[in-house]
Amino acid sequence: MVDWSKYEPEFTEDEFRCNCGQCGGKADMDSAFMDKLHALRIEYGKAITINPGGGFRCPLHPDEASKDKPGSHAQGKAGDLRTLSGLAKFEIKRLAHKHGFVGIGNGKTFTHLDVGHDHATRPADWTY
Repeated sequence: MVDWSKYEPEFTEDEFRCNCGQCGGKADMDSAFMDKLHALRIEYGKAITINPGGGFRCPLHPDEASKDKPGSHAQGKAGDLRTLSGLAKFEIKRLAHKHGFVGIGNGKTFTHLDVGHDHATRPADWTY
């Protein structure tokens, strides 16, 4: 169980709640992931927003239900950060490597960070 008071005010439990609409909004995040994300945020020095549905995803979440095996979000080991500019993506990626994230994916409006999981080859960088 994550002690959310360690990460406030930078991050709150509500930001990481599953939004499947069926599980009651679980936020079963991995403490090691949250420690790395919090350290990254402190060094970054700017607000970081977690995209809606970009934190924990229970097995009922549509993105997880469509997979053969649970992904990093289902294990509480990933987050999708809202990043709108190329400069923000570059800086987040640089800091992510520094802080030990091993899965880094850039989409148009977000950056996925993870610390690895049971069903993926890491390290990996990709673009959506």
